[in-house]
Amino acid sequence: MKIVFFGTPDYVISILEALYKTYNNGPEKQLIAVVTQAPQKVGREQKLTRSEVDHWAYKHKIPVIFDFDKIPAADLGIVAAYGKIIPKFVILNFKFGILNVHPSLLPKYRGASPVQAAIANGDTTTGVTVIKMDELVDHGPIISSFKNEILPTDTNETLRIRLFETSAKFLIDLIPNYLNGKIKLKPQDDQKATFTKTLKKEDGFVADPSEDPVRSERLFRAMQPWPGIWSEIAISSKKLRLKILKCHLEENKLVFDEVQLEGKNPVSWKQFESAYPDYSFN
Repeated sequence: MKIVFFGTPDYVISILEALYKTYNNGPEKQLIAVVTQAPQKVGREQKLTRSEVDHWAYKHKIPVIFDFDKIPAADLGIVAAYGKIIPKFVILNFKFGILNVHPSLLPKYRGASPVQAAIANGDTTTGVTVIKMDELVDHGPIISSFKNEILPTDTNETLRIRLFETSAKFLIDLIPNYLNGKIKLKPQDDQKATFTKTLKKEDGFVADPSEDPVRSERLFRAMQPWPGIWSEIAISSKKLRLKILKCHLEENKLVFDEVQLEGKNPVSWKQFESAYPDYSFN
């Protein structure tokens, strides 16, 4: 069997590792290629940077592919946080289709930011759904799923790492039964579908974090490590951006621990209030 993996960020490498140990530990190397996003210009210096999946594949001497037209013929595709729409002609290129590992209990939270949405909305349970991909976003029939508790301290980073680490063994156990036709696929109920979007810096804006402290704290955890949350404050009639770097709830009150004013270094909230006693949220 020949397998091609599609993925980009560091938190899906646990799945890559599991596939590699299972399917490339003998003379026949069945994980034959990795498809990831091409190097992107990052930071102020616009340095061309390869994805973490790209780095991993290079170290393990597995071909890295950026162009859909160059994907080799294979039996099975595995997708985990690839970050681009995979066209129908690519899906049809795989004998057993492409399995998509999606970090939500589909059809809830289709789209690009399901983990952030679950935390921001105050959900206490989420999970991972493995579907057989079709040409629509997170729409294909469900192969299997598992649930996972959302902890009160979970951030987007901690929760997604845990979900994908758990997914690794789950997927390895699932693949043989799927290939042998032992699993009955279940269509999603489209009427229950909810959707998430690709997040931008603007999505971290909170007009006054203290007005709804519980929601603000959830949003803070959901937006970690990126894009974070921020607000606009007025200081001496100037509007400036204030990043909330650390905060916590205390008796349903949002307590700021560390902040960063536009153009300044991070400081404690006590230092900030001492330096700018006349601030106000807009």
